[in-house]
Amino acid sequence: MAQDIVPFNSTGFAPLSDLPDPNASALPIFLIERVQLQFEVHRFAAVQVANNVIILASETNTLTRIDLANPADLENIDLQPAKKNTELGSIRKIFLDPTASHLLITTTLGENFYLHSRSTKVRHLSRLKGVHIESVAWSPAQPSTSTREILIGTRDGTVYETFIEFSDQFMARDEKYVKLVYRLPDGQPVTGLHIDGLPGKPDLRRVVLTTPNKLIHFVGRIQRHGHSDTGPIFSRFFESESSPMQQDFREESPFSTLAISPEDTEEYNSDNAFAWLSGAGVYHGKLLVSPPTSDLGIQVFSESRLFARSALPEDAGEITSILLTHFHLIVLCGNTVYVINRYNESLVLQEKIEENPNDILGLVCDPKKSTYWVFSTTSIYEIIATEEDRDVWKIMLASSSFEGAQRYAKTPQQKDAVAVAHGEYLVSKGQTLEAASIWGRSSKSFEEVSLKFLELGDSDALRKYLLTKLGTLKKNSIMQRMICASWLVEVFMSKLNVLDDMISAKAVLASGSEVQLNSQLSTVRAEFQDFVTKNKADLDKKTTYEIIGSHGRQEELLFYASTINDYQFVLSYWIQREKWAEALDVLKRQQEPEIFYKTSSVLMSNAPMETVDILVRQSNLNPRNLIPALLNYNRDAKVPLSQNQAVRYLSHMINKQEKAGVTDSAVHNTLISIYASHYSHDETALLKYLESHSAGQHYDADFALRLCILHGHVKSCVHIFSSMGQFDQAVEMALQHGDVELASIVANRPEEDPALRKKLWLSVAKAVISKSEGIKPALDFLKQCELLKIEDLIPFFPDFVVIDDFKEEICTALEDYSHHIELLKKEMDESTKTAENIRADIASLDRRYAIVEPGEHCHACQYPLLSRQFFVFPCQHVFHSDCLTNRILKQAAPGKARRIRDLQKEIGMGIQMGKQRERLVEELDALIAGSCILCSELAVRWIDEPFLRPEDDLEAWAI
Repeated sequence: MAQDIVPFNSTGFAPLSDLPDPNASALPIFLIERVQLQFEVHRFAAVQVANNVIILASETNTLTRIDLANPADLENIDLQPAKKNTELGSIRKIFLDPTASHLLITTTLGENFYLHSRSTKVRHLSRLKGVHIESVAWSPAQPSTSTREILIGTRDGTVYETFIEFSDQFMARDEKYVKLVYRLPDGQPVTGLHIDGLPGKPDLRRVVLTTPNKLIHFVGRIQRHGHSDTGPIFSRFFESESSPMQQDFREESPFSTLAISPEDTEEYNSDNAFAWLSGAGVYHGKLLVSPPTSDLGIQVFSESRLFARSALPEDAGEITSILLTHFHLIVLCGNTVYVINRYNESLVLQEKIEENPNDILGLVCDPKKSTYWVFSTTSIYEIIATEEDRDVWKIMLASSSFEGAQRYAKTPQQKDAVAVAHGEYLVSKGQTLEAASIWGRSSKSFEEVSLKFLELGDSDALRKYLLTKLGTLKKNSIMQRMICASWLVEVFMSKLNVLDDMISAKAVLASGSEVQLNSQLSTVRAEFQDFVTKNKADLDKKTTYEIIGSHGRQEELLFYASTINDYQFVLSYWIQREKWAEALDVLKRQQEPEIFYKTSSVLMSNAPMETVDILVRQSNLNPRNLIPALLNYNRDAKVPLSQNQAVRYLSHMINKQEKAGVTDSAVHNTLISIYASHYSHDETALLKYLESHSAGQHYDADFALRLCILHGHVKSCVHIFSSMGQFDQAVEMALQHGDVELASIVANRPEEDPALRKKLWLSVAKAVISKSEGIKPALDFLKQCELLKIEDLIPFFPDFVVIDDFKEEICTALEDYSHHIELLKKEMDESTKTAENIRADIASLDRRYAIVEPGEHCHACQYPLLSRQFFVFPCQHVFHSDCLTNRILKQAAPGKARRIRDLQKEIGMGIQMGKQRERLVEELDALIAGSCILCSELAVRWIDEPFLRPEDDLEAWAI
């Protein structure tokens, strides 16, 4: 039969009705939607879904493969050509691995076939001939090119291991081997098989096997082979497990099957679970992974339970199919679907499918994509799960599974309810410290919890609760935070005093050894210091001093004063005792700039390096205020510039301030002063600084110039002159000190002013020629500037110089002039030729024409062109005059559009006649027909215009 064809949606199917809003509060957890198929259906015999791929097997032995990511691309595969001229029977079952790469097909006559996802040809498995497959356990590795080692359960109670690898070769066998590895003593069919590994145990495997009335749990070690070898790995597995765990039920079920929960997703991370359909009902539980021994089966069965058939409504009928979701069990009875929460076995959904119960094939789960399906012989239904874990937290909370309840609680109210209940449970078990930590993050009454711990006399739990509660209070809850923090100070001081008294009294009988007490005292003191450090803003200074002082805790008082930056006492204490390390340790935690300004002089004089280490880490200091201390240190420090701590600090602050966009000329001038006045007279560092900073913007150029002149730093002076644009003075100073190379470098700097550059080079040339011992070396040096000509240099040479010394240069100059004259002549000839060509083109314009065919249409309105006045463009595009005008007016600038309308009005009124009217018509034509609207610059400007406008006939363009 064939279904109506409807468009596919993004899921690959078109539902009959729209789903409700997923954000609606009343949205059910599960919905069943029938989907329409877009292909011809020949009654389904078996169906499998995996990794967003559906495999449909029809009663006519045809396979249909649908990729839900691209559902329009269907593949139909015929089973018959796989074994020609042989009776196959009809397809009985198909088995698809989780990656949708491998498909096993078994028929009613025991013929078995294999199909790979990259192939459309079914391969006959000759080694499995006559084997009626009932179940398949796929390899946990889930490879794509081969199945790896898989287990096959049969109708006669045997289990085979095989390894199937896809091959394109015609005569190649796909199954590498087939090995019988286990046989049930009673010969019952193997209705379910599952293999998985155990974490951290690569050689261990767990196998779950089901029959119509029993479930068997195996744990054993597999046999390893080399990388290039393929052989059975379960040969000794079942032999080593001599007494596997077994769960028996008297009642048998003809529909016995084993279901495994889907893989974890980004949305859901649940426990791996199993469900077994037996005659007594559905036996389900978690697939635990520890202990990794044969006792694992005992642990699995001890935590599993039976969902009895009697728990369903009386008219439900026999259970025919089951599957597991992340949190629910889906049961099919006839044509009715029941969804049961597998934690408390409550009924979530009961819905009847409008199908003949005998036509329904069963339930199928996609383990990769967590989608769930119901298939009949002609239809497909999707069971859509929405917020499946919505009520899981309540169920776990009711069973005192607090960690699980907290994991699945979503809203703050839900998490808070779990925390309150968890705390009460812990207190009832005497675990007050754990309860204090949990209650501190809950909404349970502060007074109630505090009184509870006071009644129990548990100061440690009270301290833990207050610390946790303080961490959860908002910053704007100033009073609550202050009260809580002050109370914590009192609790800490009391605890410290108690521990000190116990140590002093040697109370080892009541509280353990003295070593343990000292360790506890150190722990509590460290906890107090951490508390004060983190919460000093919540402590009132006066109140805290009074509390700590009343307990006589001098060490804690000093620590608190240091923490809150009250250094009027602390810093003075260490400086007076010349404890520079302790004073610096206090100073590094300081935030008040005035403290640094007051103490920097004495600390720079006694511990300059350590002081600068602290100063460079302070971002709130103004370096200007530290200049007196730096100059005082520099006056007494006789160290190289690389070790000068004043230079180090100023350099750091200058670079740091420049990144922040802040400059202070006093700081820069101070650094220049230290560089210039240093006893080494080395100007390398000074010159490097000047080259990387701008005069006027960073430092005072006049001040720096005076210092450099005073201390004889010539290169620095020349650089400052250059940065000020005074190149004449820079070149003059360099030449005065005989540094011709430096003068030539400066002369090249005004690149944008050739006249000035030539002038500077003439000064250099005069000095070079006057000091040069020969004419040739001077000329070679002056070739560095291309602006200098031989005629510019002749006046600087002595009168007695003969012309032979300049013969080569003069000849070169004359050749250059001749070449330049030739270039000018060539350009003049080309200009004359171009002008003649332009005159010829202008003369030929009157003779240009275009041919218009009789059936030509306007490119704007598509009506016949010759029906009214028109324009023809050189590009062969033609337009009616009015069509072209309308298009131009829509896109023209306001001024141009206004001029076009004025010209149309004047011409239409007929006021102007003769040549005046011709002039107006020519102007209008120039504005309208200046360029083609389809292939000129106008088309580029209109590229963002839509092809269709609201006023156009949109129905004519409908698909």
